[in-house]
Amino acid sequence: MTKKTTPDYYNTTDQMGREVLVPKRPKRIISLVPSQTELLYYLGLTDEVVGQTIFCIHPNAQHKMKPRIGGTKKLNFDMIASLYPDLIIGNKEENEQEQIEELTEHYPVWMSDIKTLADAGDMIVSISKLIGKPDEGVLLSENILEGFQKLSAPKAASCLYFIWRDPWMLAGNDTFINDLLSRIGFNNLAINIDGRYPQIAADAICKLSPQYILLSSEPYPFKQKHIAELELISPNSKILLVDGEMFSWYGNRLQMSIAFFKTLFVQ
Repeated sequence: MTKKTTPDYYNTTDQMGREVLVPKRPKRIISLVPSQTELLYYLGLTDEVVGQTIFCIHPNAQHKMKPRIGGTKKLNFDMIASLYPDLIIGNKEENEQEQIEELTEHYPVWMSDIKTLADAGDMIVSISKLIGKPDEGVLLSENILEGFQKLSAPKAASCLYFIWRDPWMLAGNDTFINDLLSRIGFNNLAINIDGRYPQIAADAICKLSPQYILLSSEPYPFKQKHIAELELISPNSKILLVDGEMFSWYGNRLQMSIAFFKTLFVQ
């Protein structure tokens, strides 16, 4: 399938600075990112979303019934072709560059690039315009930004936010997770380590001795047993299991993040 150049399409620029020829009224959308998939449904699109990844679990009803086009980093190109998408929506970090480039040869592909809450707000507004829901997107973005501004964070506390085990890996500098951590009163010690998602050894964890260790539920499913393991490594740290969706899903779920962070402050 080749790109169309008809009056029904127009040029726009995505968050990666790419010029994309998109349909004025997309009717067959494939989403390659869970948080953006959920956003499409939140904005009222149900029939228009014709495909999503295996990780697009919200809302549950759509997760069960919609065609799945593989994982975020391992796409099923035959499945995608069979769905005849007129718009594909992805993300720079969550999707693989080579696969996105291949899709771009055949379909309009709009990409987000999100490292801050402001980026998330821009994405919400941009996608809402793409699908003909501009007012709804602006309102949602404004409500989310206002909600974060009203958060009354406690005095800054040092932390490490773990995303993986064996090896231990952290959310570091220049990440969306780090931006949210800083907004809710945490001083992320991993920003001083090279790499956006750096690895860290047990002795380095012990040496840093953060006030808080946050163990995310995704992408690695940390459990209670990992708290016990890290208590031996960093005995002076307060260790919490946290819902990773609240820190890394950058669509409408950010409304839920605001309420979640209020409860996190009192732990």
